[in-house]
Amino acid sequence: MCATLATAGTVLVPTPAHAVGLSLASASPPPSDQVAVDLVTANGSGCPGATATATMSPDNTAITVRGGALNYTALVGVGATPTDWRKNCQLNLSVNVPTGFTYAITSADYRGFASLATGAAAIVRANYYFQGQSQTVYGRQNFTGPLDDEWQITDWIPLAAMIYAPCGGQRNLNVNTELRAMAGTSDVKNSTSYISMEDGSDAMAILHLGWATCPSDTR
Repeated sequence: MCATLATAGTVLVPTPAHAVGLSLASASPPPSDQVAVDLVTANGSGCPGATATATMSPDNTAITVRGGALNYTALVGVGATPTDWRKNCQLNLSVNVPTGFTYAITSADYRGFASLATGAAAIVRANYYFQGQSQTVYGRQNFTGPLDDEWQITDWIPLAAMIYAPCGGQRNLNVNTELRAMAGTSDVKNSTSYISMEDGSDAMAILHLGWATCPSDTR
């Protein structure tokens, strides 16, 4: 097996209307009781018919998503169709937040495999937002060929860019991931370049959580 690539980190960029840090809440340890999480849907060209699942860690600090019967790969060149160069998968998660608490994504881990011919390139993108809200943060990591190896990246969300779930109401969390494979100057008639996201028993994504307490007038 090829050696795993060194972990790459991306700092997420908030939209102009992002919620600033802890303006609506105060940082807090996670709730003591186990928090339930449910993966409501996993939709997109990269995960059609996926039997994905989501589980909360025992300390309520991370959600692990596993892809099940997932074939999440973007490719160009020999054997690729005109639409294969871009694939996406949007996860919709319901987190049963206890009364008086809220949470935000602080970072997210992804991993997979990339095989890129000389001159080819690939992109891993993700954005995070709560249902019904316009505030969004984006992450992006670029890869260039030649490359034939595993990859692993972490999206880091700065404190000032963290978006907390609204207090006093239930809003599902949306995580939209995207893979792009681009031919560039590679020889597409004699080579295939692709990038895939991990599935099966390995985690497709690990979402790390930061918790806070809501103001008393929103509980």
